[in-house]
Amino acid sequence: MEGTYPLPEAQRDRFMARISMGYPDARAELAMLRNRATASPLASVTAVVNSSQLASMIAAARGIFVSHAVEQYAVAIAQATRQDRDLRLGASPRATLQLVRAAKARAALDGREFVLPDDIDALAIPVFSHRLIAARRAGASSSVLSGASVVDIIARIVSETPVPLSGAAGNMRSD
Repeated sequence: MEGTYPLPEAQRDRFMARISMGYPDARAELAMLRNRATASPLASVTAVVNSSQLASMIAAARGIFVSHAVEQYAVAIAQATRQDRDLRLGASPRATLQLVRAAKARAALDGREFVLPDDIDALAIPVFSHRLIAARRAGASSSVLSGASVVDIIARIVSETPVPLSGAAGNMRSD
């Protein structure tokens, strides 16, 4: 949404996740100033994987198993965003697809062959937060939201959505 003008909802929905890295600490910022004074950091960038390795990683993530119960859990969270009174715009079906895709990648990075509800929980905020729009208070100016941030609303929805607890390994919460 940053830049010359805010992106419309349909365009924001095309980005998988929103992450915030924050600002560097003072020491890192000073190092950045020193290192970039005479050379471009892009001049020393080298590939860490080749295209076939990248294709293999994508295929591995796509091959991660998602149980029916975990799929239902992801859908339940998305549907809850569409019905929540604190949200004017809930998660789209594309958002649900991206949530499950991100969860598969997280499972692959963790060395698992299946998605856990914890993967869905951990990724709901980064995958949904830029897609949802908080409701406005009745009678309030357009800049005043319902009082809860979108991140808080997603966290509440995730905490209130029943977690699948039975079945095969891909259905169980890890905690």
